[in-house]
Amino acid sequence: MSDSDLDLTNVDVPAAGGAPPSGGSDQPPAGNQAARAGQPRLGPVAVVGAGTIGLSWARLFASCGAPVRIFDPRPDLAEVCAGIADEAPECEDLLIVAKCLGEAVDGVRLVQESGPEDSAVKIQLFADLAEYAPDEALLVSSSSAITASTIAARMTDADAARVLVAHPFNPPHVMPLVEIVPGERTAPESVERALAIYRRCGKEPVVLQAEAAGFVGNRLQNAVLREAAGLVQRGVVSPADVDAVVRNSLGLRWAAVGPFEGMHMGGGEQGFRGFMEHIGPSFAAIDIHEPDMSPDGMAPVVEQVEEAYGPHASAEAIRRRDAIQAGVLRAREELDAGPPRRSGPGDQTAARKK
Repeated sequence: MSDSDLDLTNVDVPAAGGAPPSGGSDQPPAGNQAARAGQPRLGPVAVVGAGTIGLSWARLFASCGAPVRIFDPRPDLAEVCAGIADEAPECEDLLIVAKCLGEAVDGVRLVQESGPEDSAVKIQLFADLAEYAPDEALLVSSSSAITASTIAARMTDADAARVLVAHPFNPPHVMPLVEIVPGERTAPESVERALAIYRRCGKEPVVLQAEAAGFVGNRLQNAVLREAAGLVQRGVVSPADVDAVVRNSLGLRWAAVGPFEGMHMGGGEQGFRGFMEHIGPSFAAIDIHEPDMSPDGMAPVVEQVEEAYGPHASAEAIRRRDAIQAGVLRAREELDAGPPRRSGPGDQTAARKK
């Protein structure tokens, strides 16, 4: 079940109160692997919405030592939470299935919402969260495109001050990025608190300076998708070959550096300025074709994707993707932690600087 399948409307929302559910203390059990010595432990977290993103968030928070109360009206919630514990045994004693929204948010420091990508649903849900969650709790959405200002439309200024978007890339327990997107009424202190929490969980948050539909990651992804779809529609290349191009060039490079830094390196001694002076005119001359993104226009593209990869991604393909991504992250961590790399005979960049 994906997050877009969740229905969090018309659910039982009793008033919060009383003692937290069993396992809901501020401290994780002794010996939890993620609660590293010398680091503050996370307080209780509520995960509202147990689709793909919500479950991954739950796994991340629990692996970092936070008691996690999960709420979703799906009937198999206990079973899917048990599945997390099977894959990550250190999370087992920290995952708590809540019977209702009020129980989930009682006494928590953070609410991570991962419900349907529907503005009306989120507006109502966050109005409920403002009523039942503690006044000091951050109210955070995993929305992929809906802004915090929209989500907080029916909230008072005091409640809107603690609402923001923390948009992850799937799966959140693997991918480092979290896009922190404050709304028009979000307090700066809320942004700082969110940054501290996600950094404590090993994420690399980026704060957007203004709201933009789709934020940054999805806008870039959308631009690449539109160009890729247009190339397939025009018969220039197949979907599988588009993937091969990206996998063996841009994707490999972007795992190490972003587009601006990559081009800055490509500009030699003049950096990005030199790149734009020499390559910029050629880039500017590349024709732009607007693809047909309608269902009819995309039908041939969808058919070719399914022909290449099947009607849906296989579990083995997803495991392989996650393993490769984990390997890239390990390599980056090892390089970041190690001593500065010494130049060798084949290091052309070092040679130029000498």
